[in-house]
Amino acid sequence: MAKLVDMELKKAFGELQHKMVETSERVHIIDSKIEVFERLTHRIEMTERTMSTLPPETKTYESVGRMFLLTDLEEVKKSLANRKSLVAARSKELEKNKQYLEKNLEEFEGTIREMVKQRKCQNEAQ
Repeated sequence: MAKLVDMELKKAFGELQHKMVETSERVHIIDSKIEVFERLTHRIEMTERTMSTLPPETKTYESVGRMFLLTDLEEVKKSLANRKSLVAARSKELEKNKQYLEKNLEEFEGTIREMVKQRKCQNEAQ
């Protein structure tokens, strides 16, 4: 009987540990993506600052795939603002996912602690 409980506990512990590792990897991936979005936002802001100093009649080109199209300066500014808002929204979404995963990670840790306590109590009782 004790071996059966011990095997079940070991199996459950292994599953929780696997979930914990998987969740922490996902958190790390999300951190990397957020970092990329922060750099992209910084580049967009630098471009916006540079473009704000240009006179309105300046010829500007916007990258479309492998080519560049002659585009009105105001359109390029709107496009940058749109990209910036999309990046900010995606970054916010990733932050929410990260918080959710971190909460799950804490729950997994708590469950593992409880399992260890149960095991210690069982060993002390015997």
